[in-house]
Amino acid sequence: MAFSMRVCGASLLSQTLKKSINSRIAINNWKVKKFELSTLSKNNKEVTDDFSKLFRNYKHTNQRFSTKRQLNLNSFSRIQSRNCHILRAQRITTNNVVARGSRLFSSQASSGDGKVPPPEENPKVDEEPVRIEAKEGGLSPTAVPEIPEVPLVAINKNPVFPQFIKMVEITDRNLMNLIRMKMKMNRPYAGIFLRKDENNASDIVKSIDEIYNTGIFVKIHEIEEHKEFMRMIIQGEKRIYIQKVLPFPTEEVKGRRRLRKKIVEPSTGDTDAKSAAVTSDTPSETSQESTDSIPVDDLEKNTNQYADAETDLAKESENDVNEATEEHTAQTPISPPSGIMMVEVKNVKELPFKQNDEFKAVTAEVVKTIRDIIGMNPLHRETVAHLLQGAGRVIDNPVYICDLGVSLTSANPSEMQEVLEEKDVLKRLKLTLDLLKKEHELSKLQQKIGKEVEDKLSKEHRKHMLKQQLQHIKKELGIVKEDKDDLIEKFKARLKDLIVPENVQEVVDEEIQKMGYLENHSAEYTTTRNYLDWLTTIPWGKFTEENLDLDRARNILQEDHYGLDDVKNRILEFIAVSNLKGSTQGKILCFHGPPGVGKTSIARSIARALNREYFRFSVGGLDDVSEIKGHRRTYVASMPGKIIQCLKRTKTLNPLILLDEVDKIGMGRKGDPASTLLELLDPEQNSAFLDHYLDVTIDLSKVLFICTANVIDTIPPPLRDRMEMIEVSGYVAEEKLAIAERYLLPQAEKLCGLDSKRVEVSNNALVTLIKNYCRESGVRFLQQQIEKMLRKAAYKIVSKEVTGNIKVDDNNLTDYVGKPIFTSDRLYENTPPGVVMGLAWTAMGGSTLFIETRSKSSVAAKVLNDSENKPAPAPTGTLFLTGHLGEVMKESSSIAHTYSLSFLAKHRPENSFLSTSHIHLHVPEGATPKDGPSAGVTMVTALLSLSLNVPIRQNVAMTGELSLTGKVLPVGGIKEKTIAARRVGVDCIILPSENKKDYNELASFITEGLEVHFVDNYEDVFKIVFPSEKL
Repeated sequence: MAFSMRVCGASLLSQTLKKSINSRIAINNWKVKKFELSTLSKNNKEVTDDFSKLFRNYKHTNQRFSTKRQLNLNSFSRIQSRNCHILRAQRITTNNVVARGSRLFSSQASSGDGKVPPPEENPKVDEEPVRIEAKEGGLSPTAVPEIPEVPLVAINKNPVFPQFIKMVEITDRNLMNLIRMKMKMNRPYAGIFLRKDENNASDIVKSIDEIYNTGIFVKIHEIEEHKEFMRMIIQGEKRIYIQKVLPFPTEEVKGRRRLRKKIVEPSTGDTDAKSAAVTSDTPSETSQESTDSIPVDDLEKNTNQYADAETDLAKESENDVNEATEEHTAQTPISPPSGIMMVEVKNVKELPFKQNDEFKAVTAEVVKTIRDIIGMNPLHRETVAHLLQGAGRVIDNPVYICDLGVSLTSANPSEMQEVLEEKDVLKRLKLTLDLLKKEHELSKLQQKIGKEVEDKLSKEHRKHMLKQQLQHIKKELGIVKEDKDDLIEKFKARLKDLIVPENVQEVVDEEIQKMGYLENHSAEYTTTRNYLDWLTTIPWGKFTEENLDLDRARNILQEDHYGLDDVKNRILEFIAVSNLKGSTQGKILCFHGPPGVGKTSIARSIARALNREYFRFSVGGLDDVSEIKGHRRTYVASMPGKIIQCLKRTKTLNPLILLDEVDKIGMGRKGDPASTLLELLDPEQNSAFLDHYLDVTIDLSKVLFICTANVIDTIPPPLRDRMEMIEVSGYVAEEKLAIAERYLLPQAEKLCGLDSKRVEVSNNALVTLIKNYCRESGVRFLQQQIEKMLRKAAYKIVSKEVTGNIKVDDNNLTDYVGKPIFTSDRLYENTPPGVVMGLAWTAMGGSTLFIETRSKSSVAAKVLNDSENKPAPAPTGTLFLTGHLGEVMKESSSIAHTYSLSFLAKHRPENSFLSTSHIHLHVPEGATPKDGPSAGVTMVTALLSLSLNVPIRQNVAMTGELSLTGKVLPVGGIKEKTIAARRVGVDCIILPSENKKDYNELASFITEGLEVHFVDNYEDVFKIVFPSEKL
């Protein structure tokens, strides 16, 4: 039946061709020709579209009928001739089709040895390659023309494979014009080639080396014009490779219609028949009746009769159609491009292959892997189902299997290009299998991750649903109430037993009422709930009962700390006042002193002695006011300040709050925290402290505030004025020894898991440790050295280096703590002329300070002036300073130099050393910054000792500020300076007379054995340090 249909089609084609060539009949009636054309080739939609475009271009130009009729007739005849050629190829059986794409979807395309069977012998027909596409309802042929010259389009992503559709965008104007011209000339074909550089997205190829030589011959199905780019829908047809680069056609596309130079003369025929064919009102019926009345043998005969004619016409048909459509093509000027536009290509032919066992096994494994990938990815499943719809047995087509497999992977473009270029089908299958296996592993990993996430979400969802169901069941049973009601009752229950101020109760009632109207999932509901939570957790009207027993408080303070009598006495005074008044009030105390003297730890002991709750937070480096005053409720994640957090944690309104490192508070763009503390630490203001978050006043007058600082100079004066300053001085060697025996050594033994029986530390070892290792004012470094010593002992016990108990004394101390840090007590055992020992105060405590003076050179008393032959004025000496001195100390040196000159002029007028010499004054340890006014007396003594060339009295140290008239002014840090003098073995110190009261407050063990002189002016100092010199 199929053969009969093909014969009928060929017969009808033959009749139409005969009428077209012999009779010059014009195409006035479109219905006749459309019916005949659709009858000839229903499957060749491309030819039908070409002819439809041809007719639409000329249906409104009847005024030049005679000329156009001849052109239309010949063009239509050649199109039908090409149809006839396709129908003859269709008569060949499927097993004998000669085409590169014919085996892609057909199971009969290959015999298994890799070679395609030869076609049927037909000496009269020159067969063209035909690609058979799989379509629903059967196989249909699609002609892939052999066009050796195609536009070159470069892409930088994945390459295109045959039978696959891709969307490509181009932006180059010249290339866009070239594509438009090819489309209008009915040559919608191009060559797609992959760039070697993936990052280069240009459409133009500057050099042929920029792209891979092997690409794909594609058909452009549709173009979409945009302002800046052109979008093309292309479909791969076959593999090609570049043979050579062609020059770009620079001529403009002609917009006029050209007449044919050669018109085919019609053959003699029946005129009546021609006119009947033109003027018939029912052409479809006439054509059908004439077709049915022609025998099959006559149709075959007629087809062979016009074989030669249609071969010639087929060669010219495409050119004539293009010529016929040129008149309606827009004139588009094409300028010379900047790269390669046109290339000459040839088809890539696969090498013959034989389907042996290895070939079949690799093919089967590829197909299996494709099925596994498709099963994991629903998107791939839909895509492959669309591609394979009606395709039959794909496994018999290894070329298509390779293309399909590579297209499913996400491999690198270079790897996909390698598959595209491979001519050996077996090797191509293996390359495809490698890429598919990688994609399969990636898909499994993706599926695993997706399954884990899905399981987690499912578990969370199930848990949420069960909670909701449980909540609903409890509500139905009356076990629990609504969340909102439950929260409101909880807030009210918190305030039930508290004494809430009236203004706070009004705010709480208002917020609870507002909360009842809000939705549970609204942002304002969350803000209101958090606000009520903080308001109701404040211990309104709740105070801790204080301990007013003096003896109990004294015992606790003595138990925790050694010394610190000033601090202990101040706390006992606070308890005594509270006893007399019958109530307690908050105070603001500030302990200042060197590090490691127990300022922070004594605050904890005070809280225990007073039976108050203890809360500490450091303000060192704090630069945000909100840390103290809280954030505004309008901000996200806002919360109250540290003071309100303290009240919530301690659950009382009279805790002991320690503000540590108040001298190191900072200031930044978020405010000045030091100024914020003015309200907090002012007894007249903190009774109505206002936090930004709560926005209600809180009484903090019962809170005991204790601040700690190393120095008080960096504390702002207004803040320092609000605090009661208590100095915590450093410890002398005797105090350190007592602290080490009572506190540090037992704590370190407990920390290291030892006891006094396993490790025995002698007093001599502790004394040596304090003298040669730990000379600082505090005991923190001493604690570290004791812990180090016990850790070394624990190691020796565990490693069995030592059997039995361990005894540490001054002989083996270096085995546990290393070599001594201080090998001598002081820099000079006997001070030479020009060197004097002074006393200084630092943040680490007191220390001794030597001042050295030396003469650099002397100047002549008189110098003659050569120009005037008169004596020049006497030059004065100079003073050069080194030792990293501060501004105040530099001023003290200038005052000392001036006073020394006046002192010598008054008491030693014959001594002109200072006035005629360049003096260098140096303070050792130049890397340590030094500043302060207390070195004035020491500097004057050093300068006078140098000028008199007499050393001062040995073992004498001094301190005091000197005025320009010689008066000795008071200084601070007397305790620390006295301790430093005793530490280095000084037996005589000189102090300002106004510091006598400070010295008298020192403990007797500090002042024992010291010779102290209190002076009012420098002449008193001169008499003490230069006993052999008389004024």
